Amino acid sequence: MRFLLAPDKFRSSLSAAEACAAMEAGIRLALPDAQITALPMADGGEGTAELLTLATQGSWHTTPVHNPLFKLTEAGFGLSPDGQTAFIDSAAAAGLALLATPERNTTIATTHGLGQLIQQAITSGARTIVLGLGGTATTDGGTGLAAALGWQFLDAAGQSFIPTGGTLTKIAQLVPPAAPLPVRFRVACDVQNPLYGPTGAAVMFAPQKGATPAQVGQLDVGLKHLDHVVQQQLGLSHVAMPGAGAAGGLGYGLITFLGATLEPGVDVVLDAVAFDQHVANIDLILTGEGKLDQQTAQGKLIAGICRRAERAGVPVVALCGTLTLTPQEIRELGLLAAFSVLNRPQQLKEAVLTAAGDLMGATFNVVRLLTNHASLRL
Repeated sequence: MRFLLAPDKFRSSLSAAEACAAMEAGIRLALPDAQITALPMADGGEGTAELLTLATQGSWHTTPVHNPLFKLTEAGFGLSPDGQTAFIDSAAAAGLALLATPERNTTIATTHGLGQLIQQAITSGARTIVLGLGGTATTDGGTGLAAALGWQFLDAAGQSFIPTGGTLTKIAQLVPPAAPLPVRFRVACDVQNPLYGPTGAAVMFAPQKGATPAQVGQLDVGLKHLDHVVQQQLGLSHVAMPGAGAAGGLGYGLITFLGATLEPGVDVVLDAVAFDQHVANIDLILTGEGKLDQQTAQGKLIAGICRRAERAGVPVVALCGTLTLTPQEIRELGLLAAFSVLNRPQQLKEAVLTAAGDLMGATFNVVRLLTNHASLRL
């Protein structure tokens, strides 16, 4: 029997790769001769670049770049085996996690280092950039990234500068690079917010990045000014495009300055790992995550796996820590079945420590049931 293992991480307990290992161990106990393909997955958020690099058997590279406060740091990106595709997380160079809590100030934070990271990937030969949005410390509308990739932002005196969230209102003129970048962008984005306004980047996300109410207002005005200049000088208006407000307006900047397209994170990830090719000739897909709930059903990773598996005619079983979906919701999601791996009352701390063993045991039971009796075999 041929299995494809495609779990997401079990947050705070197992990485996606560790979940694959536990599942494989359970399968081997039930069916020693099984053919198993392990494909650790991610949903487009932080950590996606490393997993995509691993799944494609690519190589990992690091380079010095600016962190959100213009200080030097090391950031990494993955390259596919043919060197044509780079995998990058926006949080690698612009991430909130790169800053200590007292350092967090989104009015002065920049995406410049992310632009440097992209430039290094292009210099290394990449012609497609797969970029995961999320987890940034910035609200600069992607201007820092654009500045690192050849765009100039001039103030009223004609002086070039690198904008931050707090200085967006100083932009008086835009100067495009001499030539467009020789690269295509695929941006994994699950945020639908516009650039500014009541549901925009500043109001919805800047408080999480340390912004005070006054700074939120300042940032929102700055993003609105940025779009005004773009409309005047470039004749473009992407302000209301779903995802424009993602990652502090980075979505807007990628669309406006780099011609990127924003796509559902799960589709970008599944395409990048050639999921449709892996699922060919598979008998059963085992997937999972820490919590299987309404968010899962509303288009997250497992929902995407189920859609593609249905097209290929392959059943999917999900294993998780917490299961809150009803039987009807499980069926509507496209799963053959879903099970919690928890097998006894326990505190969260214990559940985290025993997650690998519990996942292995649940996998054993599923595979044993589906393969050991002829009337039940898939």
